[in-house]
Amino acid sequence: MSEEIVVQDREELIYLLCEAAEFEHTVMCTYLYAQWTLKRDLSEDLTPAELAAIDRWRRSLAQVALEEMLHLSLVNNLLAAIGAAPHLWRPAFPVRPGHFPSDVVMALTPFSEAALEHFMFIERPEGVRLEDGAGFGHAAHYRRIARPDMLAPSPQDYASQGHLYHGVLQGLAHLAGQLGEDRVFVGHGQSQVDTEDFGLPGLFKITDLASAQRAIEEIVLQGEGAPAHSEDSHFSRFSAMREELGRLRAARPGFEPARPVVRNPMLGDIGIERDRTRIVNPAAAKVVDLGNSIYALMIRALSQVFAPAPLPGELRGALATCTTTLMACMGRVAEVATRLPADPASPALKAAPNFELPGSSGQLVQQCAARILGERAAELAGAARQLARTVPLGDVADDLDALSRRFEALHARYETHLGEAVDRVASLAAPPAPTLGQPPAGELMHAGPADETIDVARTDTITLRFDGRRCIHSRHCVLEAPTVFLANTPGAWIHPETTTAEHCVHVAHSCPSGAITYERHDGGPQESAPAVNVIRVRENGPYAVHAQAELPAGTEFRATLCRCGQSKRKPYCDGSHAAAGFAATGEPATLPSEPLAVRGGALTITPVPNGPLKLSGNVEICSGTGRTVSRTQSARLCRCGASGTKPFCDGSHARIGFRSED
Repeated sequence: MSEEIVVQDREELIYLLCEAAEFEHTVMCTYLYAQWTLKRDLSEDLTPAELAAIDRWRRSLAQVALEEMLHLSLVNNLLAAIGAAPHLWRPAFPVRPGHFPSDVVMALTPFSEAALEHFMFIERPEGVRLEDGAGFGHAAHYRRIARPDMLAPSPQDYASQGHLYHGVLQGLAHLAGQLGEDRVFVGHGQSQVDTEDFGLPGLFKITDLASAQRAIEEIVLQGEGAPAHSEDSHFSRFSAMREELGRLRAARPGFEPARPVVRNPMLGDIGIERDRTRIVNPAAAKVVDLGNSIYALMIRALSQVFAPAPLPGELRGALATCTTTLMACMGRVAEVATRLPADPASPALKAAPNFELPGSSGQLVQQCAARILGERAAELAGAARQLARTVPLGDVADDLDALSRRFEALHARYETHLGEAVDRVASLAAPPAPTLGQPPAGELMHAGPADETIDVARTDTITLRFDGRRCIHSRHCVLEAPTVFLANTPGAWIHPETTTAEHCVHVAHSCPSGAITYERHDGGPQESAPAVNVIRVRENGPYAVHAQAELPAGTEFRATLCRCGQSKRKPYCDGSHAAAGFAATGEPATLPSEPLAVRGGALTITPVPNGPLKLSGNVEICSGTGRTVSRTQSARLCRCGASGTKPFCDGSHARIGFRSED
């Protein structure tokens, strides 16, 4: 099966790229399924060495799945570059014969030697002969023969991913030779997604044949590792896992790394039993249904992220962050499902989500998309809360509720203003965030004295509050107002009556963490947003934020955010950098940047789950001594502590398996 892939026109190229998108999406689901089936603790008949190996395999599979998401994103950028819409649909499992070439079998199966051999077969370098894993293969081989005599595109065979993608590249070159590159790459830049919009290391926009070739080389090299067979390629990773699994089995023949999860689980009875296992346990069926529904919502949100119409960058980026939250929720639901019997009659066999995707999972009208996504998230949150009465779903319902509110806030802030002409949407300035129940513009409402975690002291002119959880011991308070803040003193230790209200305000403003806040009663101004948003990089320590910062907990003017990755109160610093011996300069190099036309305003700081801090808004990033590092309206700051380009993210969080949850 080595026939040349034929691409005569744009229609055939779009058809081929849509199949490539389905291939990447489908294979990513099979890797996630195998990852979910892995055991998690010693109580599951594991030795410490075996559990350590399983944890490595879990991280490696997660990284491979993340890179498959990158490949899917690059394929969608290729589609947008030639003027087509994104393609995020994929066939149901197990994929029926004929949808892909006969050698491409896609099924949901637990982690095992056969599964790893199948994954190696899927990712094998072009020209390499390899047997598929046991239990994989269609009953009958068939050929999908190109029909150049027909106007409509037709399926074509390919022997490997490399064969498919090189056919795509040849088709692009053929069309560019016929029409010219400017006629082939007609999609505008706002129709594509890059790392500023979606935090996938390696994602970029495609504008010409050279950048298309770069994207295809990225996909092929990460998957196959050809021609040098890189150790980081998916093929090599699966090969290493199989070898290590073999050694552990030789040491203990009874070693089983995966839970006994069924192959190709199925909900309901649709009369198709081929290679499927029906889930009949009501509790397991409800958990699987919830997991599938979260996945379908994530695909809907992704459809908005990849919308070919121009969108405000902050909106596109915020939607991308929401998809990451949904994927994390689905993973937690899957963990619960793999502990539940699929059928009470066979309690040893466990269930798992099967990525069911409704045919109506495409793009929504953007003017109401976030509101519709929020409506669905709230519905799923209610279902999760009710289900949590019988199965241990943890905080899934709370996360979905928070996501619903986030979607509604995005609707209020952006979508009500998207009725203008399409050519103006991309440059649309975000209006102020809704102020329902908020303090007057420019003023920050602080926590009340009913909060038991906050020390409060009051005079006729000012109320001082101290939140010890926020304190990073910068010591401005005890050094600049030693009569007010009596450290290490039993009983009442804050005494604003010993100085003036103005002095108390000055000391509060000197507190970088926001641990000290105040409320004036003398008619003086309350704390307001600074004229210039600034983030200072502290030596061997956190980011000190002085801005109108929109954080998950609300609006804050002062905060210190963790950048060592060790805090137990992420995204806030809790001083763990000192105990961890975190070493990172507070004097990073200055980057070329132009002065900002507007230096204040709302600065949205979004902690990407298991990833960086995403900044959206006007901000000056400064060294600890005040030197300008960068002036920007969009950036991603490292918070795992491992980036080689601190303070900026370089994707190391994925490599080291950084977790933002404790």
